[in-house]
Amino acid sequence: MFEALTEKLTAVFSKLGGKGRITEGDVDEALREVRLALLEADVNFRVARDLLKQVRERAVGTDVLRSVTPAQQVVKIVHEELTAVLSAGDHRLRPHPSPPSTILLVGLQGSGKTTTASKLALHLRRHGQRSLLVAADLRRPAAVDQLVTLGRQLDIPVYHEGVDSSAVQVATSGLRRARELGCMWAIVDTGGRLHIDQELMEELSALRQALEPAEVLLVVDAMAGQDAVNAAQEFHQKAGVTGLILSKLDGDARGGAALSISRVTGVPVKFAGMGERPDALEPFYPDRMASRILGMGDVVSLVEKAQEEITQERAKELERKMRKAQFNLEDFLEQLHSLRRMGPLQQLLEMLPGFGALKSRLPADAMDERRMKRIEAIIYSMTPQERRNPEVISGSRRRRIAAGSGTTPQDINQLLNQFREAQRLMKQLASGKGRGLTGMPR
Repeated sequence: MFEALTEKLTAVFSKLGGKGRITEGDVDEALREVRLALLEADVNFRVARDLLKQVRERAVGTDVLRSVTPAQQVVKIVHEELTAVLSAGDHRLRPHPSPPSTILLVGLQGSGKTTTASKLALHLRRHGQRSLLVAADLRRPAAVDQLVTLGRQLDIPVYHEGVDSSAVQVATSGLRRARELGCMWAIVDTGGRLHIDQELMEELSALRQALEPAEVLLVVDAMAGQDAVNAAQEFHQKAGVTGLILSKLDGDARGGAALSISRVTGVPVKFAGMGERPDALEPFYPDRMASRILGMGDVVSLVEKAQEEITQERAKELERKMRKAQFNLEDFLEQLHSLRRMGPLQQLLEMLPGFGALKSRLPADAMDERRMKRIEAIIYSMTPQERRNPEVISGSRRRRIAAGSGTTPQDINQLLNQFREAQRLMKQLASGKGRGLTGMPR
């Protein structure tokens, strides 16, 4: 979502970094370009104005302009001020002392509440916290069925009643059921409207009074632009929102509203929806998001994703194989599976520092998920012996593998050549003769 903004900010700071010494005029020129980039990205103009005012006050100081690396100091200041814009209170969930605690999910129709409810329950389960989903959205006919289906797919219990019940009755009975099951959380999916109306607010008020929720989380469509900010303000004023969940943050909209929403409402963003996958919900960290927007990557989040997929013991075993050049195509296939479980390839690469500058030099199909699927199909078409000892793959075997994977013998040759080159590079690096990553194959 922030790709265009990141590219423009990276270009501005690269230009600034090309100067040995910078003046107050250089800072002002750079900030004018930053202001234009923020406004084009649909950042609230008051938020952009205040952000740049703070940056300028700090950036034109003598300590910055006369420092050895003034451009880097300016970037550091922008990062800190952008982090402050994205921050507003505690970004963690705050449960009641005695479980179960209730999370009331609210929002406009179409913001993604029902899907987000299941993602949140899965996220909490991965952290050892069991949840019960409560289908209290009786306004949209398919909402209950959708939540039941999602719960069945993810093996998460769902409490629901008939359409003749009221939202308050379903929610209170669901909370009672969560207590019986020993759940830590009861996640209540509430009804929405295409606009905020009095009837909706009265229902939310009744639910708050009956449940005394630990959290009232507003699900906001990050692609809705400034309308999302306006809706968040109204919900907060009328329903006492304690946190925000930005859904569809992987979309191709300009994304500036997502940057503005905490500063305008004073409510912290607690989670960000990064895709359609059930596990595509991430805790929101203002400093990490600021780093991504400025093209600095997010190595901490990348490591956390990797730790969820690869155990320490397996990582050590793979390291041993790489050092001895024993890494084979079976190991490579396992790593491909782990990589795909971590999320879309482009999202993962964007967490690497400096990827924005490298991206334009990559081949057009470098981040095409279909390439990875084609490689998987090729390896699946091999016998166990061929995966462990690729050198036995003769011309006839190549033709058989190509026929089985729907590819060509040339595709098989390309994969094997790249794999041999990677093995050679690993051997060089392990022996200390490597020259960095300059010889790394595509």
